[in-house]
Amino acid sequence: MKRFIIFVIAIMAGLLITSCSGTTDNGLLQGRINIGPLSPVEHPGETTPIPCDVYNARKIMIYDRSGTNLLKQVDIKCNTAGNYGEYSVELKPGIYTVDINRIGMDSSSDVPKQVEIKPDVTVSLDIDIDTGIR
Repeated sequence: MKRFIIFVIAIMAGLLITSCSGTTDNGLLQGRINIGPLSPVEHPGETTPIPCDVYNARKIMIYDRSGTNLLKQVDIKCNTAGNYGEYSVELKPGIYTVDINRIGMDSSSDVPKQVEIKPDVTVSLDIDIDTGIR
């Protein structure tokens, strides 16, 4: 019985140490999203705040390496100034294909793109989305 209790205590201590170590071995994918134009006439150098609804309607799509199996759909958060959006997602190490959920005529020369996620490393991928409005 004494050996059993020592065994249980050893297992519990091992689980506690593992759960408190703080390492996840995951990496982080993050970036900024620019969307535009929002109207057919925009003057050079003029910046119009983009409503948060514009960002909320769009998602960052995380696929497996082949780009065929959707693994995650990530929300784009509007920043307080309303001039760009931000996204962030924790991923297990591996190679992923990143894309957007093309709404209407949305396009981007930045995606689809393959990214490699490594443990405890942050990868940045900024994406410009062209709405096609002219």
